[in-house]
Amino acid sequence: MATVEELRQKYQTIGRHLDERRRRLWAAMEARTLGHGGIAIVSEATGLSVRTLQRGLRELAGDPIPDTWIRRTGAGRKRIEAQDTELATALDHLVEPTTRGNPMAPLRWTRKSCMHLAHELSTHGHSVSRTTVARLLREDGFSLQGTRKTHEGDGHPDRDAQFRRINRRVRAFMKLGQPVISVDGKKKELIGDFAQRGREWRTVGDPCEVNAYDFAELAIGKAVPYGVYDLHANAGWVTVGCDHDTAAFAVTTIQHWWEQMGKAQYPTATRLLICADGGGSNSHRCELWKRELQRLADDTGLRSYICHFPPGTSKWNKIEHRLFSYISINWRGKPLTSYEVMVELISHTTTETGLTVQAEVDRTKYPTGIKVSAEELACVNLVPDRFHGEWNYLITPHQRTPS
Repeated sequence: MATVEELRQKYQTIGRHLDERRRRLWAAMEARTLGHGGIAIVSEATGLSVRTLQRGLRELAGDPIPDTWIRRTGAGRKRIEAQDTELATALDHLVEPTTRGNPMAPLRWTRKSCMHLAHELSTHGHSVSRTTVARLLREDGFSLQGTRKTHEGDGHPDRDAQFRRINRRVRAFMKLGQPVISVDGKKKELIGDFAQRGREWRTVGDPCEVNAYDFAELAIGKAVPYGVYDLHANAGWVTVGCDHDTAAFAVTTIQHWWEQMGKAQYPTATRLLICADGGGSNSHRCELWKRELQRLADDTGLRSYICHFPPGTSKWNKIEHRLFSYISINWRGKPLTSYEVMVELISHTTTETGLTVQAEVDRTKYPTGIKVSAEELACVNLVPDRFHGEWNYLITPHQRTPS
């Protein structure tokens, strides 16, 4: 017995070559061949109404019409927009009230579903169904759309100049074979049987079962991922923290990247360029961030150049597009049931361009609210740049006393 999909393919192939009567007769013949339930199956596959198929069956049974007659010119019910000439204008004012000079329209603050639009039109004397509303909207160039993140707030006057400065410095470092990294914190995730966006291939009827609610008290813990992306090597390092996203945690992640990956990749490196956002745990205003960077410089012996992105431009950070986005794709549809599962999913993230990622769990406690004293801040060897020294600065290691 033919399936609905097989009938649909046959109809799409032959239907455009037949006129209205022959399409009706062909569909009726298929329905009669299928036997009991054939009308419903053919109707679903072709979109022809049950009444049309019943008429075709009557014609096949001996109720023919002249071969030269299909439907007289102008016959059939007129479309509703032809009968109600003001319908299109009324619908247009409901869908786009602010651009049509009517900011106080009834549906200004209501979800504009076809059902709501049809109901509102009916209250104004335009009797119309939701399916007709949907058809009119499509014909008028409308479609179902979501929001798009494009507004970045008020741009800083030196925004472009800072990007050019970062670009020049990145090129200079990479030309000299010195490491360039992009750092940032990824969105925190609940650990446990919680739903994840996206889908993955599974056996039909066997979805992965998770909690119905995403309550924090149901979680094993909260994961705090912080990443380091090496621009030259196209490699990433992610530390999954179990406590708080602090500056100490961020710098410790950078240090672990250097010890586990960077030192082997750049054995002769003397400098390190860090590109970071202007806020969060790596904020240019955070004194703890600068104190911890001094510790990093002392432990590694690297002169650390830090360049912060200007306000409102965090989405331009390379780590967002080249590392975090692919990690999210890799674990879509998979519940993060433990920290180990999360680390494995991160570590197995790859791309066709050769991205490799390493990850680890950091169960160290990172308390918040740490105050940096004036004496500690004075010990930071920080040299601000002449151009926006709060965004661009150098931290050099202390001179070590020979033993």
